Amino acid sequence: MKAILALEDGTIFEGSAFGACGTVTGEVCFNTAVMGYQEILTDPSYSGQILAMTYPLIGNYGICAEDSESDRPQISALVAVEISRLHSSWRATEPMEDWLKRYNVPGIAGIDTRKLASHLRDNGAMSACVTTELSADEAVAAAKSATPTPDKDLVSPLSTTETYHWEGDSRDWKLPNKTMGDLTNYSDIAPAKYKAVAYDFGIKSSVLRALRRDGFDVTVVNAHTPAAEVMAMAPDAVLLSSGPGNPAVLSGIAEEIKQLLGKVPVFGLSLGQQLLGMALGATTCKLKFGHHGCNHPVKDVKSGQVLITTQNVDYALVADSLPADVEITHTNLNDGTVEGICCKNIPAMGVQFHPAPVPTCAKDEPCFFGALLQMVADFKAGKYSK
Repeated sequence: MKAILALEDGTIFEGSAFGACGTVTGEVCFNTAVMGYQEILTDPSYSGQILAMTYPLIGNYGICAEDSESDRPQISALVAVEISRLHSSWRATEPMEDWLKRYNVPGIAGIDTRKLASHLRDNGAMSACVTTELSADEAVAAAKSATPTPDKDLVSPLSTTETYHWEGDSRDWKLPNKTMGDLTNYSDIAPAKYKAVAYDFGIKSSVLRALRRDGFDVTVVNAHTPAAEVMAMAPDAVLLSSGPGNPAVLSGIAEEIKQLLGKVPVFGLSLGQQLLGMALGATTCKLKFGHHGCNHPVKDVKSGQVLITTQNVDYALVADSLPADVEITHTNLNDGTVEGICCKNIPAMGVQFHPAPVPTCAKDEPCFFGALLQMVADFKAGKYSK
């Protein structure tokens, strides 16, 4: 079946349909990763977006139930060069196309996604339409009339409606080894040392898993939970999760975060860092075409070390708007944007990127949230006391 991808500037791409049929609109973005399509498609930070994968073959290892970052695909539509209707992984539970169809997510294949990425890189992010029903002219009109993503609150519909204690993995997750006859997925980890409250702006399951692995008992709360309610839980730390959309439409959330500052260690990831920056008095800006991929070079300002990071953001903090008592800890080597901040006088820090979800440190040392653990220890030791 024929499908059309139309951009609001009138650019048309024609291809073949896969997944569900129908018509959707949303902001189109591109991701340059060569692996991890399932984690990408299920990342809540992509809510409301039409995603184009620049890597040419998508779906070749199918869908593996344990690898999802949420309970369903979060994208509005998928754009690919070629999709595989077969899958090679013995861990797969279903083909990607069947999975997309089950969740009513349309796709279009046969598109030169690198040409599309180049067009977006040169002209900036824009609204688009993917359709199996409309003509090319009708699709362009639909893209032009779509509500711009910057005007939408994409977080509230995603966030948990009820506070819950996360018990997803009380053991450390590991890959099964079929060859060695080991089909277990977990190994025991130590009891939690600290209590964390995580704001759900579109939190990823790997973040929850890593928090638990690195020593935190985790309670997850709605994005609009008042600061007083969070403090009543007596947390040792508060996590501001990643999520989709424009932080500027979430000023009420930033005001609640402001009430937490200085009272408890706060750590922001991606959108969470942007909201932390707003709570500190900074402003944000929309990136021309966003950061989407797993090869973004980020420099640690103090050490000079360059990290190759995974990112999924469309906004960033404006460096000149940060107050004097906030230092920039990481910068993006592609465009110079702020990638990390740390407060000098209170326990609060954040990063724009997604820290690697695998251990990269010595045995028995905290990896994913080592900096947060240290900040909690320092706070308890009175380092931030005036």
